[in-house]
Amino acid sequence: MKKLAVITGGTKGIGKAIIEGFAAEGYSIATCSRHEDDLKALKDQLLTIYPDIAFIYQQADLSKKAEVKAFAEMVNNSGMEVEVLVNNSGLFLPGQVHDEDEGALEMMIETNLYSAYHLTRALIKPMMERKKGHIFNICSTASITAYTNGGSYCIAKFAMLGMSKVLREEMKPYDIRVTSVLPGATYTASWEGTDLPQERFMKSEDVAETVLAAFKLSDRAVMEEVLLRPHLGDL
Repeated sequence: MKKLAVITGGTKGIGKAIIEGFAAEGYSIATCSRHEDDLKALKDQLLTIYPDIAFIYQQADLSKKAEVKAFAEMVNNSGMEVEVLVNNSGLFLPGQVHDEDEGALEMMIETNLYSAYHLTRALIKPMMERKKGHIFNICSTASITAYTNGGSYCIAKFAMLGMSKVLREEMKPYDIRVTSVLPGATYTASWEGTDLPQERFMKSEDVAETVLAAFKLSDRAVMEEVLLRPHLGDL
């Protein structure tokens, strides 16, 4: 049976780099994105390089519970066992609590927290039965450091880290490892157009390589939490 890695938000930035890393290790991939054209392009790219893996995808907006459940149903019906789940989907809208746009909190909680909560619940039972699996929750330095103009993004990311810590405790008896990944400024599409040099940012591949390194630890160890920042510090 093919081994499957499920990575949300997989067509750009950190998610795409993580997908490429697991595909290189021989893992089949399940992913989703709001844009089907990007998903098709990624599938063509990966299967050209790694023709022996399977690549399944679904266009989905994971801020919507029904679309999370539909994506999970596709994964559960794939006939492949989920060995890795990377909750990576996220959204950043700048603003401050007192003046950010109405609905910003709901949008970022739904995208950055609820999506991971509902998808984890939908996929975790078979992992618990097999007593095997690894869940990565892509948090942020904003999960531990509040900053001006972070507003509801910081609120959502603090909550995401909290969920990840709770899940870690719950899954100990089932031998399922849970890792919280807290990246600092990483050069992705959200930073395009910045005046700062690219060298001031981490690369998406830096985060992906860290995820792979944590995954490759023996079953006797878990990297509970990993904090990555640009070499010169936060922006």
